[in-house]
Amino acid sequence: MTTLLTNARLIDPDALTETLGALVVADGKITEVLTQPLETTDVFPAGKVIDCKGKCLAPGIVDLGVKVGEPGERHKESFRSAGLAAAAGGVTTIIARPDTATCIDTPETLEFVTRRAAEASPVRIRHMAALTKGREGREMTEIGFLIDAGAVAFTDCDHVVTDTRVLSRALTYAKSLGALVMGHPQEPGLSAGAATTSGKFASLRGLPGVSPMAERIGFDRDMGLVEMTGAKYHFDQITTARALPPLERAKRHGFDVTAGTSIHHLTLNEFDVGDYRTFFKVKPPLRSEDDRLAVVEAVASGLIDIISSMHTPQDEESKRLPFEDAASGAVALETLLPAAMRLCHAGHLTLPQLFRAMALNPARRLGLPQGRLAVGAPADLVLFDPDAPFLLDRSTLRSKSKNTPFDGQRMEGRVLGTWVAGKRIFTAGD
Repeated sequence: MTTLLTNARLIDPDALTETLGALVVADGKITEVLTQPLETTDVFPAGKVIDCKGKCLAPGIVDLGVKVGEPGERHKESFRSAGLAAAAGGVTTIIARPDTATCIDTPETLEFVTRRAAEASPVRIRHMAALTKGREGREMTEIGFLIDAGAVAFTDCDHVVTDTRVLSRALTYAKSLGALVMGHPQEPGLSAGAATTSGKFASLRGLPGVSPMAERIGFDRDMGLVEMTGAKYHFDQITTARALPPLERAKRHGFDVTAGTSIHHLTLNEFDVGDYRTFFKVKPPLRSEDDRLAVVEAVASGLIDIISSMHTPQDEESKRLPFEDAASGAVALETLLPAAMRLCHAGHLTLPQLFRAMALNPARRLGLPQGRLAVGAPADLVLFDPDAPFLLDRSTLRSKSKNTPFDGQRMEGRVLGTWVAGKRIFTAGD
């Protein structure tokens, strides 16, 4: 059945435009993009004309790097709870990480989680697979078979492969198959045991720190191997100013390299740790304000391609510990969009720039058709009010885990509706 979404501010991340218009949706896809007012809507079935009332309509967010607890840690996050949280946050495609309790490193495991996700989640879920068996960095996985089973990329997440021979072989093999590899730019020896970024603040708090140079060293090591093998590579989180010049050089020299960052590193800094608040403990640790602003500028310029939630659910027992001992990570599927709106309200990014980094670029990098407001694109959409204020209460989050650093904070930007393949899966207030 055909649906008309009219009177909307269309956020087009491809053209980088924001215009008043309408979308026609049929058979799960966008069939028309209208930028002129309709004289009549009588041709559309009753109940299938949705007045967006001048609010923003954008492609659904493609969130690269989400951890879901299945298999093994379903008490932290299930496919269903992650899907419900994503729908409420305007995320229509989750790209799940393989760092589960049972590592996703075989075709059989990948097929199992793919089937479970399709059964339980209202949003699309695609999976990355581990680059090495058990994410132990000793032997690469069966990359070809995993691609056949549906893996969209390969990563050992924050387990950095320290054996450069193993990594170079894996990158060479991935290159021959056209596979994307995602790496965590960090020198593991320097960053082991770190709870915060080194500096005066870490010293005053008596916390073990890691120098920002650990990210630069990790970046340079991985970039050298990418140059040697010619592989497609994505750096999952660039969080320091020191890593930006070599990233710019790599892109200028034509290497197939992209980079991402997390919403927490774009909107928070090391001082937010305050009185040892463990909900602010993430990996890599929060950086200085100078680093944060440099990374925000890199997103605005397009040097950093992708913004993601890096959603990492942790239970209460693992967070209510001394800061140094607490688990790293924060949930962010529901808070990604309102947190990102801080960047728009501060004048750092326009809405089209924001959705280019959160929807179009991750879809492009993974070869997915989502992330566009164009004829023929999947009708994966989010309708939101960018200015609606609210006070975040973590107990209302749909994630099973509630470890958000934004608890109690005033936010702006509320999702009003979410569609996947033209089907409405979330309505505000339901």
